[in-house]
Amino acid sequence: MERETALALEAFTARYCDAWQTSYQTWPQSEEPYGVPSPCIISSTGTLVTWQPQPFSLPQNVNAIERALDIVIQPALHAFYTTQFAGDMRARFESETFTLLQTWSPDDFQRVQENLIGHLVTQKRLKLSPTLFIATLESDSEVISLCNLSGEVVKETLGRRQSVVLAPSLADFLTRIEPVL
Repeated sequence: MERETALALEAFTARYCDAWQTSYQTWPQSEEPYGVPSPCIISSTGTLVTWQPQPFSLPQNVNAIERALDIVIQPALHAFYTTQFAGDMRARFESETFTLLQTWSPDDFQRVQENLIGHLVTQKRLKLSPTLFIATLESDSEVISLCNLSGEVVKETLGRRQSVVLAPSLADFLTRIEPVL
């Protein structure tokens, strides 16, 4: 499952970068990471960072989350956050447009793990099923997550039991999403 997820993420990232090349004759550009060091940075101009995905250079796991909460994380999530360093990427799945989260640098990887731990602690306190976010939506109260029990990708409302299954696996989800520029 980890390899399938990594390959699907790499394939989507290639489609995303190709769309930028076709539309703008450049690598992807983002405002959010401006001024934040990353191995992905090609150049910075004004408030834009031009970036290119880079191989992940740390141990390829999110064991810090597992240790902090004494749980086992779905292998697909390990692969999702440790396949590459890249900027966040806009995408669409059916009628949902969202921002697919990525780790920008080793420091950002640490921050992402801390945020996932906080998310899981809140879910445990609210007696909700454990999920791990992979994308943000326009609404601050909704995210796209990986269900840690089933491995399904779900759209969930934060702090609530309501969720909608989008795909049976993270690899399937990543294979079906389309770039949005």
